[in-house]
Amino acid sequence: MPRELIAVAPREPVFREYDVPPPGPGEARVRSKLTTISHGTEMSLYRGTAPFATQAFERERRAFLPHEHGTIYPMQLGTEYVGEVVEVGDGVDEVAVGDLVYGRGGHKEVQQTRAGELVRLPTTLDPEAALFVHHGCVALNALHDGKMRLGDSVGVIGLGVIGLLAVQMARLSGARRVFGADTFAMRRQLALEFGAEEVFDPATDDAGLEMKSRAGAGVDVAFEVSGTYPGLQAAIRSVCIGGRIVAVGYYQGGGEALRLGEEFLHNRVDLVSTMYVWDCPHRDYPLWDKARLQDAVFELLASGLLSTESLITHRIPWQEADSAYQLLDEHPEDTVRVAITYD
Repeated sequence: MPRELIAVAPREPVFREYDVPPPGPGEARVRSKLTTISHGTEMSLYRGTAPFATQAFERERRAFLPHEHGTIYPMQLGTEYVGEVVEVGDGVDEVAVGDLVYGRGGHKEVQQTRAGELVRLPTTLDPEAALFVHHGCVALNALHDGKMRLGDSVGVIGLGVIGLLAVQMARLSGARRVFGADTFAMRRQLALEFGAEEVFDPATDDAGLEMKSRAGAGVDVAFEVSGTYPGLQAAIRSVCIGGRIVAVGYYQGGGEALRLGEEFLHNRVDLVSTMYVWDCPHRDYPLWDKARLQDAVFELLASGLLSTESLITHRIPWQEADSAYQLLDEHPEDTVRVAITYD
């Protein structure tokens, strides 16, 4: 029987066998080749610090309410995958046996899903690059919510996968100057290689004030991707009068580091949240929707306009996939993106 990786409690990943029935009408079976981990949302679930650990998001009222079972565990681990189609059900014409495809799903040896939810990989796309599609969509959606213009100055606080993609996208969109901030030296160096003009270490620098000073009156748009309240406060501090902050990070707990009576109030700052999933429509819908965002990201990756090769810092065999979570939990300074390999 195939195996999957789940968390039975915070910081307790285990392998579990599961059944895979024959594909039904419209379904496809995929043998995994690559999967990956979300350093933000998924790791907060793994640690048990996310609201989902004890609450469920009720879509009808769009509010967090106590989980009917008291907890989300056991929960599937993993976010997206690349694999080979090995079997299809009746009526499937979107993909064929032998196709290399991309899909959303967890760490599982065999994936089974509706064929219409799979994307056949372009021949020009490195399969490892497909592991950046979801977070590429998050970054592109955030960039659209930032409404940045040609010639703007941009700050990116938090230089993980989404932040480093945002640095590149800001440059591609015509940002005149891009600044970055992260506590990890490796990520700051990557941001410079991707086009950031200067980078700052929030552990030693007043990153928000430094960005503001370098940009003159302040940056026009700041993307807060760290998911920390000190990072959000730095973003608020970095922008000009009437500047815009796009909150991309996955925040948890209370925001004691925020000082909303200071720059936020006195500079009439715009603060918007960005959300690519959970049924949130694009702010320019119907011109843009989830499908168009995904198509655009695939094209950016396949054309090489978005660079991802240097972002995969670890390739871990499937048999050791549980160790990847401990690595990310205990040594985030050494990682950007971890790929789980099934070959």
